[in-house]
Amino acid sequence: MLDFRIGERVKFHPSGSPEVTGIMTRYNKKTVTVVTDSGQHWNVAPGLLSRVASGSAGTTGSDDAGVVRFPNRTAEK
Repeated sequence: MLDFRIGERVKFHPSGSPEVTGIMTRYNKKTVTVVTDSGQHWNVAPGLLSRVASGSAGTTGSDDAGVVRFPNRTAEK
């Protein structure tokens, strides 16, 4: 479980379904929560997860997906 960090892109293969990719959003003692690109929430055992390579298909191509950037503000004196 220590191999993964919250916000990291992961994948797993549930039985009888195609491979699922998503973002790890939370971890507990026995499971981690993965939110898929379609918005589904999955609770998965950490041993079933693997990292998604940054250049793999199915990624947005940006590490900033879902991140809102605010302009830098500097206080004028």
